[in-house]
Amino acid sequence: MSKPKPNQAYLDQLRKRYAKASKKQRTVILDEFVATSGYHRKHAIALLRGHRGWHRSATPFHRLRRRIYGDEEKRAVLYLAEVFDQISSKRLRAAMDAELVTLRQQRHLRVSAVCYQHLQTISASSMDRLRRQERKPARRRGGTKPGTLLKRQIPVRTFAEWDDKRPGFEEVDLVQHDGGNPSGRFACTLNVTDVATGWTEMRAVQNKAQGRVFAALKHIRQRMPFELLGIDSDNGAEFINNELWRYTQEQAITFTRGRVGRKNDNPFVEQKNWSVVRRMVGYDRYETPKQVRQLNTLYDLCSVYTNHFLPVSKLVAKRREGSHLQRIFDDPKTPYQRVLDSPDVSPQVKAKLRAIHAALDVVKLKQQIDAAIDAIKPSKVPPLQLR
Repeated sequence: MSKPKPNQAYLDQLRKRYAKASKKQRTVILDEFVATSGYHRKHAIALLRGHRGWHRSATPFHRLRRRIYGDEEKRAVLYLAEVFDQISSKRLRAAMDAELVTLRQQRHLRVSAVCYQHLQTISASSMDRLRRQERKPARRRGGTKPGTLLKRQIPVRTFAEWDDKRPGFEEVDLVQHDGGNPSGRFACTLNVTDVATGWTEMRAVQNKAQGRVFAALKHIRQRMPFELLGIDSDNGAEFINNELWRYTQEQAITFTRGRVGRKNDNPFVEQKNWSVVRRMVGYDRYETPKQVRQLNTLYDLCSVYTNHFLPVSKLVAKRREGSHLQRIFDDPKTPYQRVLDSPDVSPQVKAKLRAIHAALDVVKLKQQIDAAIDAIKPSKVPPLQLR
């Protein structure tokens, strides 16, 4: 319920008395006015001093906020968003916390001292307002052909034998590059994502043949900074086969699968299928050996870029209140940071990763990735420049 408005004649008389009164008398007048009108004390002072007029309109008074971030800050935020692959502003804030000093030291970020200070403290919400980008939903297709062999031997994943807090348990999936035409032979990308850290490795193969996929998986295993402890796949024949089953048994690797037709059983790798693979190479058709080699050149760069510089958030809890399900996420961190934080990774591996990270230049790495993408499919969008 809105408070009653004071009579204008009464307010005018109070203002005259208030202007001529002593300090003690003003306190008495103010107490009387607040008790009569129900206004906040500060608002009542502004009315009695004449700094704020009383209007019969019910429109609330809004004080204009001082503009803090100008065109230079906007250009800098857009440039940083491009450097970090247009990730969300919350993740971008975490990336800036980790790499802003390095970018300035490497002279990739040439801004004024005031702008640099603003970039150190700007919030994710403010960056959202500066960016104002509309992201169009991408097309989604699936091409999994079920494998019927060994389904009884390979259990459905129930997390019973998985330690999700320990690096080494991977979700695997195959991304098709058929361009909307599933006939004939076309290239695919094997995507392997670590559940605990989000570490992602990719390898392009000429087709979905079991032998090619198996060879790609062994290649990826050699690139990972930790031991392979478990594999979880969908029910495609490229995974549910004797060759991979025997290999996991010999190497003491836990092998599980999701339920048929339930893509949500592999949420970690399914998310990376879009956020990494599709964002890099799109939905075009790739089928030649040259394109497969170009994809693998791109993935070698993309692996370093994604794992060392793009923060991700992990779901840590779910809380249900009636019909509302609240999901709670941790603070964004890069997979590289999560590996360093893990007590299950050896100090020697961490030292090697730190040395690799110290030698990286995120801007040059992003430029190399853009050039590799252009070599496969020329981009129609020119790169964003800060100045």
